[in-house]
Amino acid sequence: MRPVPCRCPLLSLAHRLLAAGLALLLVGVVGAYGLDRYLALPAQVLAHGLVILGPTLIKVGYVIRLTALQRLHREACHATV
Repeated sequence: MRPVPCRCPLLSLAHRLLAAGLALLLVGVVGAYGLDRYLALPAQVLAHGLVILGPTLIKVGYVIRLTALQRLHREACHATV
């Protein structure tokens, strides 16, 4: 079964950013707090950086998602008038 193509590439980008941000956050939390005993200091610093970068991507993706949904709503409203 083929996925349905997205009408709005901006919405697709937003969903990818949200997923990437969540993945980076989870990897960062596991590395920074779960595996900290087994990681060298540079790896721990990287893991803590991911804990910051992940939520940043989530926030940017969410704002892009809101913008894309607003544009889709506006297009739908103009199409019905």
